Amino acid sequence: MTGASPTGALEAPPVRIVLLRPRNPENLGAVARAMRNFGLEDWAIAELGTHDFAAARRVAVHAEELLDRPRLVRTLDEAVADCVWVVGTSSRAVRGKRRLGPADVAREAVERAAQGRTALVFGDERSGLTNEEVRRCHDLSAIPTGADQPSLNLAQAVVVYAYELRRAALAAPPPPATGGGAGDAELAEVEGALREALRARGFLRGPERHAVRDLVATIRRGRLSQREARLWTAALRTLARGEER
Repeated sequence: MTGASPTGALEAPPVRIVLLRPRNPENLGAVARAMRNFGLEDWAIAELGTHDFAAARRVAVHAEELLDRPRLVRTLDEAVADCVWVVGTSSRAVRGKRRLGPADVAREAVERAAQGRTALVFGDERSGLTNEEVRRCHDLSAIPTGADQPSLNLAQAVVVYAYELRRAALAAPPPPATGGGAGDAELAEVEGALREALRARGFLRGPERHAVRDLVATIRRGRLSQREARLWTAALRTLARGEER
């Protein structure tokens, strides 16, 4: 939930910062500081590439406790399983995925706050997100930097998004209460059931190419509730079983 709490303090939208394979301890400290600057508390780290937390703590001014409680995970899937919207930070264009600016991501994260958590995914300092990770995200976002020096330091990129999230939360009215949105793991169940049904009914006879990905993209844009996701999964699995009778 966004807006003012009963004590008058602003509550940040439910956003998880996800770092994949970070290897620079100073970046970890700077990310923690940026999160504290703008009211973010939730972060997950997959395949942590450094254990020099002493160096990280020197940079994490007044945010040292965040370094004591990141969610350490093995995979991107694990990091985002309970998130209703997964946004990868990449300048690549991928069919079926929107490309949004940081301010657009922030506004939509605030709009989706009543449904559940948004994951904002950052790749490693050297090469960013892999092609597979880009495809795994629901939508993509990039900071419009200059052509002469397009890449940003990891912590700098987090600062930009954290600032936009804070700005959007300040500007937005409290969202209406709604039922919980379907998390990424539940949407993955829908995708798997759709793939099974399409193969069982003969729509997919060879390599699926973009078919399933494009169809799932439309489902994700619908922002399914948990109940709707379960209904989709059950219906599609029933269709798949019907071919076997």
